[in-house]
Amino acid sequence: MPTGELVAAARTRGAGVGAFNVITVEHAEAIVSGAEEAGLAVILQISENAVRFHHNRLGPIAAAARSIAELATVPVATHLDHVTDDELLDQASANGFGSVMYDASARKFADNVAATAAATRRCHATGLWVESELGEVGGKDGAHAPGVRTDPDDAARYVEATGVDALAVAVGSSHAMTTRTARLDHDLIRRLRDAVPVPLVLHGSSGVSDDELVAAIGAGMVKINIGTALNKAFTGAVRATLDARATLVDPRPYLSAARSDMATAVAHLLRVLA
Repeated sequence: MPTGELVAAARTRGAGVGAFNVITVEHAEAIVSGAEEAGLAVILQISENAVRFHHNRLGPIAAAARSIAELATVPVATHLDHVTDDELLDQASANGFGSVMYDASARKFADNVAATAAATRRCHATGLWVESELGEVGGKDGAHAPGVRTDPDDAARYVEATGVDALAVAVGSSHAMTTRTARLDHDLIRRLRDAVPVPLVLHGSSGVSDDELVAAIGAGMVKINIGTALNKAFTGAVRATLDARATLVDPRPYLSAARSDMATAVAHLLRVLA
């Protein structure tokens, strides 16, 4: 399914749609298994960092994710995330992605607008739905500082100037959090929702509690990005299996456990977002 359709449907229902980071084939399998258990749509997203992990080759992991998506019994979209490299951006459509997140958020406002507008024109020409970011959702300390929050007036100007289809905003969450202690600015989310015509995206959602996620969706968030929470489940299962079986060398038992625990985490989170 195209990402834009899944996001639009969730927005119409007043719900969220989960977008989960894929690093390995087992990640993609677990995410889709969890979505099937919950009976809910899901977005498989592959980041530029994940592509770098795969020797800077997008094709193999994209093909695996696309194949798993095609076999799913629930709607699944594929999304290329946090792209800063124009060469990688140009590979998205040919590798079957329905959407991209072009990330120029580290640049000054004017430079972000110019780069994102150019990227959006290129992506729209090939039918891609485009997400971008305004306001830095960075490390834990920085993202919680008031100075990096997204300003609604800036957001309105940015969306109009760039033509993006969705906007990731800084409202208190942080990437790579392993504890669910982030406190979101729900009033700011409501003001951003009212300021822009496009769906809002929450990055760094692993650090956000279930109750906070529900409140964020009620305030206007739609696409909810989650990565670290899955890796915690994955790594915890691997560690527990190896601790219990010190002589184990076959990777299948610990990868099976990791895939199962990750799928359980995905199913739970999708139900929260729905």
